[in-house]
Amino acid sequence: MNHFDQKLTALGVKLKKGKLHILQVNVGKLCNLACVHCHVEAGPSKKKENMTSATAEAVVRLMDQACFETLDITGGAPELNPHFKYLIKEGRRKNLHVIDRCNLTVFFEHGMEDIPDFLAQHQVEVIASLPCYSKENVDEQRGRGTFAKSIEALQWLNRLGYGRPESGLALNLVYNPVGPHLPPSQAELEADYKKRLRDDFGIAFNQLYTITNMPITRYAKYLKALSHYESYIELLINSFNPGTLGELMCRDTLSVGWDGRIYDCDFNQMLGIQIRNGKPVTIFDVCLKDLKEAPILMANHCFACTAGCGSSCQGALTSNQLAYGS
Repeated sequence: MNHFDQKLTALGVKLKKGKLHILQVNVGKLCNLACVHCHVEAGPSKKKENMTSATAEAVVRLMDQACFETLDITGGAPELNPHFKYLIKEGRRKNLHVIDRCNLTVFFEHGMEDIPDFLAQHQVEVIASLPCYSKENVDEQRGRGTFAKSIEALQWLNRLGYGRPESGLALNLVYNPVGPHLPPSQAELEADYKKRLRDDFGIAFNQLYTITNMPITRYAKYLKALSHYESYIELLINSFNPGTLGELMCRDTLSVGWDGRIYDCDFNQMLGIQIRNGKPVTIFDVCLKDLKEAPILMANHCFACTAGCGSSCQGALTSNQLAYGS
């Protein structure tokens, strides 16, 4: 049963697509890490889901169909896709703001040494995963040795000008809770991150985004193994905040999968909840005009985006944590 849909019906709310500002492209599940919270279930070696040149070229053609402002490239580790640089070059050529969602440690993989310079050269915003400013928590969630490499990568980006206000090179960090709870206040945690990273490692960055862990795929399995799944779902439902609905990322974002299928968001993508117009819509046959005011496809996992202060790929949606019914 779709409890989220029932919740919105009780409120008299219908979520529909608005003007599309963000084209988010998931280039595949190949990654050098296998984090326990990863909703993509990304990982090394066996992950063959990787965007081809034909699909990448179709993404570029799609950029001309709507007045997108941002090209948001994610994965996996998107840098490992052979068409990563092509997408960035084409996005910048079309005057789009381009984002690389980076796990930082990928810079130290074979053949990736030039990526930081490439990103700076093309003025790509880096949104980097760093679930904590302590070694123990980061290594627990992302693997042994990850924290040290992440710090080294952030220092590398700082040397290129990232995170420095005068450079115009944006470096933003992402916090995910290590345990089954909601993120704390984004503003307060950002202040803590800035102080600790500056004092301990001399690192500067622009903003911190807090993101609620999505209880699907790998993270759902992790929660069930610890017998925390049901309590976490209950927490999300009880923390529903209607003040987040107007800012949900699915309203102005189009999500494209590695194989060209189209979704309302990256989370729907991982669950196979695909946009349909009589048949599944792909990047090869979509007409974006047909998506105007289209209903957004929802399921119970949407409670993660609307709990507490809300959650999106751009962090918290509101500073007001008032929950529905409280």
